[in-house]
Amino acid sequence: MGKDQDQEQRGPRSNLVSGATLERDRERRYAELFRELDLNQDGRVDINELRTGLSARGLHRGEAEEIVLESDQNHDGLLDFQEFSQYLLAHEKRLWLMFHSLDRNHDGRIDVGEIKHLLHKLGIKVTTEQASRILQSMDRDGTMTIDWIEWRDHFLFNPFHNMEEIVHYWKHSHMFDIGEHLTVPDEFSEKERRSGLVWRQLVAGAMAGAVSRTGTAPLDRIKVFLQVHGMSSRGVNLWSGLRGMVREGGVASLWRGNGINVLKIAPESAIKFMAYEQIKYRIRGSKEGGSLRVQERFLAGSLAGATAQTIIYPMEVLKTRLTLRTTGQYSGMCDCARQILRTEGVRVFYRGYLPNTLGIIPYAGIDLAVYETLKNAWLQRFCMDSADPGVLVLLGCGTVSSTCGQLASYPLALIRTRMQAQANSDGEPKLSMLGQFRHIVSQDGVLGLYRGITPNFLKVIPAVSISYVVYEHMKKLLGVGH
Repeated sequence: MGKDQDQEQRGPRSNLVSGATLERDRERRYAELFRELDLNQDGRVDINELRTGLSARGLHRGEAEEIVLESDQNHDGLLDFQEFSQYLLAHEKRLWLMFHSLDRNHDGRIDVGEIKHLLHKLGIKVTTEQASRILQSMDRDGTMTIDWIEWRDHFLFNPFHNMEEIVHYWKHSHMFDIGEHLTVPDEFSEKERRSGLVWRQLVAGAMAGAVSRTGTAPLDRIKVFLQVHGMSSRGVNLWSGLRGMVREGGVASLWRGNGINVLKIAPESAIKFMAYEQIKYRIRGSKEGGSLRVQERFLAGSLAGATAQTIIYPMEVLKTRLTLRTTGQYSGMCDCARQILRTEGVRVFYRGYLPNTLGIIPYAGIDLAVYETLKNAWLQRFCMDSADPGVLVLLGCGTVSSTCGQLASYPLALIRTRMQAQANSDGEPKLSMLGQFRHIVSQDGVLGLYRGITPNFLKVIPAVSISYVVYEHMKKLLGVGH
C-alpha cells in the first residue's frame, strides 16, 4: 500500500492531511481509473467499455447498466470524466458511511466479529469460520482485518446503496445460497426485480433446462419405457431397449416426448417463481425486507412446486403418452391431446397427480439436506482459505444430493408414470396409487419399484453438467450478475 493510499485512509478520520491534498489524490486516482476504462481514448466511457473494465477486474458485467443509469446525467449513454467522478465521489461517501457503521469499535478496521455481528443482526446465523471467509475475500494484505482502502476498492464498482444490499451480495457470492436453486427458489432483492434480473435469470435457467433435457432425452425415454412395461419387458435392458426403439421408429424416435418436455419448462418456472413470491409474502407477513430462514424457504419452495405442478400437470400426462407412442399413433401434441380427451375424458389429464405431489416433499427435502451437508462439510474441511468450494465440488454435491432425492421419491415417480400411461382403450383395470403399489410388489417384488432407475441415474451427471455450462453461458449473454 503506497503513501498516498495511507494518507487517504487516515483522511476521513484525521486532521493531519489537508483537504486540498486529499482532493488532488482523489482526482488523480479517478483520472487513472477513467483512462483504464476509456479503451478507445475518446474521453468518454460507453457501456461496452465499462463492461470490459468490470470483467477485467473480476466483477460482474451486469453492474455496468446500474452504474450508467446512476451517473449518466445527460442521458446520452456515455460517461464523461465529470459524470464518472461525481458518481465515484457519491458512491465512496455511501461506502464510507457503511464502513463506519460496520466498524463498531471505531479503530478504522473491520474484523471477523464485526461482520458476524452484522449478519446476526440481520437474522443470518453464521459461524466464525464462515464470517472469516467473507472477510478473506476482501483482505488483500493478509491481516484478517479490512481497512478503509480495502473496503473502498472492493466495492468501488458494485453499486450498493446500503448494508442490506451488501449482505445480499455476500449471501449470493458465498456459502449461503449456492446451489439451493435445485430445490428452493432464490431470494431476489427489490433492486434485482426492477432491473429485470429475475426474468433474465429465469430465461437462463429455462434455456439450460431445454438443452439439458434434449441432450439426455434418449435416457429419459428408455426410463419411462422400463417403468411402464416392467412386467412385460423382462430381459430388456438399457441397450436392447434403445436398439428396439431405433428399429421401431429410427434414431429420431429416441427423442419422442422431448418437445413437450422442453415446452413445459417456461410456464413451470414462471408459475413456480410467482407462486413462491406470494407464498413467501404470506409466511413473512409484515416483516417487509426480512429474509426467510432455510426451513421457511424449503416450505415455500415445496408449496410453489406443488402449485406449478398442479397447473401444468396435463402437460406431464401428454409427455408420458407422447414418449410411449408408437410410430404413427399421434401426429403431434395437439392430436394426442384431442384423442385422449375424446376417448378418455378430462379427468385422465390428472391421473397420477397424487403420487406426483407426494413425491415433491421427500425429493426436495432430501436433495436440499444432503446438498447443504456435503457442501458445508467440504468447506469446513478443505476450503479454509476460500468462500467458494469450486465448480467441480458444487457439481459433485448437486449430483449426489439429486441422486439421494431420487432414491427416496423414485417409487412414487414410477407409480405416477404408470398411472399416466393407463389408457381406457387397453382393456385393463385402472389401478389407484395403492393398487399400483401392491400390483408392482406382487409381480416384481420390491425391486420392481425401482425399474428404470439405471438410465435415470446415468442421466444425472450429464444433465447437471450440461445445465450448469449452458446456464453460466446464458447468464453472461443476458448480463446476469449472480
